[in-house]
Amino acid sequence: MARKPADQSVARDDILWAAAEVLHRNGYEATTMKDIAAQVNLTAASLYHHFKNKDFLLLNVLELGLDLTIDKLESVVSEKTTCADKLEAMIRSHVESVTSNVAVGAAMVFEIRSLMNASGNFKIGDDKFMQEFVARRDQFFARRDYFENLFRDTVRAGIENGEFREVDVAVFTRAMLGAHNWVGVWYKEGGRLSGAQVADVMVDTWLAALRV
Repeated sequence: MARKPADQSVARDDILWAAAEVLHRNGYEATTMKDIAAQVNLTAASLYHHFKNKDFLLLNVLELGLDLTIDKLESVVSEKTTCADKLEAMIRSHVESVTSNVAVGAAMVFEIRSLMNASGNFKIGDDKFMQEFVARRDQFFARRDYFENLFRDTVRAGIENGEFREVDVAVFTRAMLGAHNWVGVWYKEGGRLSGAQVADVMVDTWLAALRV
């Protein structure tokens, strides 16, 4: 089948989901823009029409996954009353988000280092694009900190009002989120447990660890 030129556009989000699948399958270093373009039946030249290079494409994939997760968490935080109820709903939301989008979840685990090193891949004369990339990368990490702080603040508030026992909030939260993120590495759709059942296990585990 002939590849689509740039003016026969594929939806941007469709390109990003396809890119996540290719990155999941091949890894960042082995993935080429041509591989990603083929996944959505575009020419490589058409893909460059949408994204400056593979580094920008990776950043867009990670931004998409993080923004979708944060949108769901903010809704959860605003709806629930007790810290225990909030944390339970937040854990479910995060884990089910990861199991619904394992390719993006795996990218959050394996490709962050690639994101940190990406500015070295820009060519001479690409200063403007590199500056844009670095600024957006910094914004991504600030958003990731905000995402983590939603959990930290909930755990801290629960300790302060007596719902949860005293723990090191930073260590506890990072251990919890690390376990959630790693689900994207080992979870298989159609396996022994559904995404919702995995979320049940995580809820039981982390709330039990905080129980007074």
